Amino acid sequence: MPTSIITTDDLREFKMELLDDIKKLLSKQATGKLKKYLKSSEVMDVLQVSPGTLQNLRINGTLPYTKVGGIIYYDAEEIQNVMTANRVQHGLSS
Repeated sequence: MPTSIITTDDLREFKMELLDDIKKLLSKQATGKLKKYLKSSEVMDVLQVSPGTLQNLRINGTLPYTKVGGIIYYDAEEIQNVMTANRVQHGLSS
């Protein structure tokens, strides 16, 4: 297996490409161009949960969803609201 040497110029170029990609994502989020509805597989990736856990969240009413033609969709904003509502904060009392 041939080895390749990475130079500081390569790293600098990678950093600039990465920063450009992050800026694009942030601008899309700021303008609301991110997907409004997510499929189950996307929600499982975002929340890092199994299919069974996602099903339980649907059944017990934690995550609202819409079913169209056998495909289940979740509103990205509602998922964020659920995450915010269930936030646990442990503060130190002084």
